[in-house]
Amino acid sequence: MMNDMKPIALDAMGGDKMPQAAIEGALMASQEGIPVVLVGKEELLQKELASRGAELPIHPCDDFFTMEDHASDVRKRKGSSIMVGMNLVKEGAASACVSMGHSGASMAAALLVLGRIKGIERPAILTNIPKKDGYVGLLDAGANADCRPAHLQQFAIMGSVYAQTFYGKAEPSIGLVSIGEEEGKGNDLTREAFDLLKVTPGINFYGNVEGRDLLKGTTDIFVTDGFTGNVMLKLAEGEAKEIFSWIKDALTNSGFLVKIGAALVKPALKKLADRMDPYEYGAQPLLGVKGYAFIGHGSSDERAVRNALRTAKRSVEADLVARITRGLEKLAATESLA
Repeated sequence: MMNDMKPIALDAMGGDKMPQAAIEGALMASQEGIPVVLVGKEELLQKELASRGAELPIHPCDDFFTMEDHASDVRKRKGSSIMVGMNLVKEGAASACVSMGHSGASMAAALLVLGRIKGIERPAILTNIPKKDGYVGLLDAGANADCRPAHLQQFAIMGSVYAQTFYGKAEPSIGLVSIGEEEGKGNDLTREAFDLLKVTPGINFYGNVEGRDLLKGTTDIFVTDGFTGNVMLKLAEGEAKEIFSWIKDALTNSGFLVKIGAALVKPALKKLADRMDPYEYGAQPLLGVKGYAFIGHGSSDERAVRNALRTAKRSVEADLVARITRGLEKLAATESLA
């Protein structure tokens, strides 16, 4: 039940617009009944809260990662806000940790503190990509530049569980990103992964998919290595932003009648732009760790922070980690019988 849920630890220091965006987003989430504890410099956070006439619990720490810091330093910076937040999850004092700061440090801290789910060699970032009638999941979106076929198999299982939980799909389809639809297309990684996915229990493997299939939503989940996935994600986000900019220029730099038409279609375009906004989910889950860790954009505003806290809450309530663990146990049981 919601009343029994431990607070979500929010790294209030990491990110371009912190701590102001963290505090504003946390206050918005709190008004919706989402429990939040701010992690960061107590004096600064108290000052920001006081200026708003608001109160939120604070777990104090003086250190935090900037975008220029090295992720490998997490081991020797145990008092940093991201490490403190992850430890609150491990100790059971927080239900999840959300950070909109240094993504590399967030991943490193989650791995170091929370550890991997049994059966997972490489945790992966899943990102939600909008399509015409919902979302598709893309993983890995940047955690692992180099992967082996077994890693993609593990990504497929985690992605399938995620789609069942968040997209409401009883048997979500899994696509393997390649350079052709036919079996046998691609490089050594995709060809070997294809053979594994064909025989993986508990997933609905569609086959190969191409980059053009992403926004079409040919499958519910797109599986690839983190290098390819991150390129696809940045391309999709960049193209969406540029296309909307072109549309805006075309509608506002034309004649009087076109400007009247622009005013009429503006609400519909605004609704579409909101759906394609990467801040709609706020933060993406790092799947495969023994706990709930969420990583957002460094430029996140208060709306993105609120949505990240909403996403974390939904994941905890859905018992996502336990569901992924059960999916991996099915694979392990099958392999032991082989």
